[in-house]
Amino acid sequence: MAMEPLQIHVIADSTGETAARLARAAQAQFTNISATIVRHPRVSTPEALFAIFDGLRGSQTDEPHIRRVVLFTLVNEHMRTLVTTACQELSLPCADILGGTLAAFEAATGAEADEVARRPVGVEADYFERISAMEFAVRNDDGAIPEALRDCDICLVGASRSGKTPLSIYLGYLGYKTVNVPLVPGIAPPEELFGLTRWRIVGLTIDPERLLAIRNRRVKGLGGFGTKDGYADLVQIYDELDEVGRIQRRLGCPVIDTTGLALEEAAVRVIDIVDDRARKAGSALRRPAGSLMVRP
Repeated sequence: MAMEPLQIHVIADSTGETAARLARAAQAQFTNISATIVRHPRVSTPEALFAIFDGLRGSQTDEPHIRRVVLFTLVNEHMRTLVTTACQELSLPCADILGGTLAAFEAATGAEADEVARRPVGVEADYFERISAMEFAVRNDDGAIPEALRDCDICLVGASRSGKTPLSIYLGYLGYKTVNVPLVPGIAPPEELFGLTRWRIVGLTIDPERLLAIRNRRVKGLGGFGTKDGYADLVQIYDELDEVGRIQRRLGCPVIDTTGLALEEAAVRVIDIVDDRARKAGSALRRPAGSLMVRP
């Protein structure tokens, strides 16, 4: 049953993207709630805060049916206290996203936070490595350069529209040089694929009816192309996935079903699988700079 709409008010001394991302992650756990994120960015003075809460006070009167919650990322302790006090006065649930983290850092280091709003976070150690890995994934989409297979960390293989491209680019974002190779009935995979270290290869599959729906949308975008060659025909899709499965078995690769699987979850599964297979083969999956995986 649908509940009353929710407004998530994000108050930040910078862009508010950190709180907004957390809000979206939390919202995903409440599928029956319709939520809207309202940003209040670059809030740096108490006067700006007072103006925001004057508006919230008026909204509570004008639109009492709307539920509200406040998330805030403010580095200044006094500003955080003002927000907490104002939320208590208006009976608004709130969460101080940054304050607890700053307090934990202070407790761990014995130092005090500088509390400088909008200070650039700087370039992370793995920034350029991740950019390079993403460029690698784009260049090698759909196995465009078979010779580059020898340079990859991870290789994804599967049928067209099974999720290879977005997953390979996301893995690139995480710092892994990923190539994806389409497996097409009647067309032999590149020879370089069979020469690749097997633990690097992960197969993707997808529910046939879900694949049909995805391909139908693509066919419409192409003006109907693909309806005669079986690209968007359910019976032929079943046959195609059977053939793709046979090739994946020849490659000896594990297969992940991407049906209804979030991109982030699929990426974690791929990394875990490749990492585990590499260790069993007496090798190791390259770790992007700045990353650390602790295993039990």
